[in-house]
Amino acid sequence: MNRFERFDPARLMPVSPSGRPHRILVMSHRHPDFSLGGGEIAAYNMYRGYSQNDQVEEAWFLASADRGRGQGGGMMLRRKGEYLWEQGIHDWTMLKAAQRRSVTEAFAELIGALRPTAVHAHHYAHLGVEFLRVIKDVDPGIAVYLTLHEYMAICNNQGQMIKTSGQLCSRESFEDCRGCFPQLSVQDLWRRKHFIQRHFDYVDHFVSPSKFLRQRYVSWGVAEDRISVIENGQGDGELLPARSIEAGERRNRFGYFGQINPYKGLNVLLKALHELPKDKRNSIVLEVHGANLEAQSGEFRDTIKALADPLIKKGVVQWMGSYQPHELRDRMAGVDWVVVPSVWWENSPMVIQEAFVHGRPLLVSNIGGMAEKVRHGIDGLHVSVGNVKQWGDAMINCLSDGLWARLASGIERPDTHRICAQKHLELMSCTRE
Repeated sequence: MNRFERFDPARLMPVSPSGRPHRILVMSHRHPDFSLGGGEIAAYNMYRGYSQNDQVEEAWFLASADRGRGQGGGMMLRRKGEYLWEQGIHDWTMLKAAQRRSVTEAFAELIGALRPTAVHAHHYAHLGVEFLRVIKDVDPGIAVYLTLHEYMAICNNQGQMIKTSGQLCSRESFEDCRGCFPQLSVQDLWRRKHFIQRHFDYVDHFVSPSKFLRQRYVSWGVAEDRISVIENGQGDGELLPARSIEAGERRNRFGYFGQINPYKGLNVLLKALHELPKDKRNSIVLEVHGANLEAQSGEFRDTIKALADPLIKKGVVQWMGSYQPHELRDRMAGVDWVVVPSVWWENSPMVIQEAFVHGRPLLVSNIGGMAEKVRHGIDGLHVSVGNVKQWGDAMINCLSDGLWARLASGIERPDTHRICAQKHLELMSCTRE
């Protein structure tokens, strides 16, 4: 049987020496055609940035198409230069690939056929960490770069660094981890850490989109000189004008954008609206542009529905549904403020940079990458994480005359994906010397 199964090696772009220094394979845990999380969008933007750079001879994109533990490990062409890999995770504690033979055969064959000078991976979820070793097995001269988007290597609780009790966790400790996972022994946790670190040894250099996440990985064991901070790149569209309002109208429209899950804090916002006095609550409109609520537990879905339905009936909440990336600009045009009430540390939420691209100040939880990316009183406001009363007070405070204009004027435009790609290429040049 062809080891690529539905993948046809003859359809690969031909390899030819040209003197250009960079041939780059970008890898992601998902393809944004099917999943619109921040990590996969950042990875795809990176691929686009490399493809548009004159220093890059050729760039490719490979993403997991996990449909239940990988379904056999096959690879297929999605479109020119873009490939899907039917790969998943067999062991989430150890982060081992479901289709291990596919890693050592099909993936290795792909690396041999493409002959990249560098592989820039943006995750290992749904891929497993073993592919990092296989790249070097095929060709030790290939440079491997890994952008870290969360804390999965550090934390066995979905990489959230939240205890199963709901409390924020600020450090990795075998004994603390056993409090969350009593079925795992200290020896199990030691094996987990060292299995992942052993595969991380194959990475030439790490990239973190935030200083906060970088420091977490340094504390966990990544050497300081092996990890650099480069923010994720964004689109280069024109700044949105301020939302048109009537004389005497306040800037009272708030927008929640992105995934809806227990870590993103939408329930905190909804509770905050319920607890406001009626006259103040009725002066606010919260637009919920959210996705994947249906994928959450029944208990969480019921909680969100019970909180949202009465507010929707009163017109305080408008449930706008999920959106495609090309729709984001029009949706943000209708709000004044963007809210990020996450109850976990976050790293560099894509929505923060997207809001800045479109000229919208933010309200964010005062922890982790959120507090780092939004400057309190300059381009947004910090609110105590999970504090229902303070979130309600903060939204009312945003109605103050002149506050929106002052914070909007303090916004600095994020790097485009082209600038981001150039920064990575400069990093590659430095780390290969």
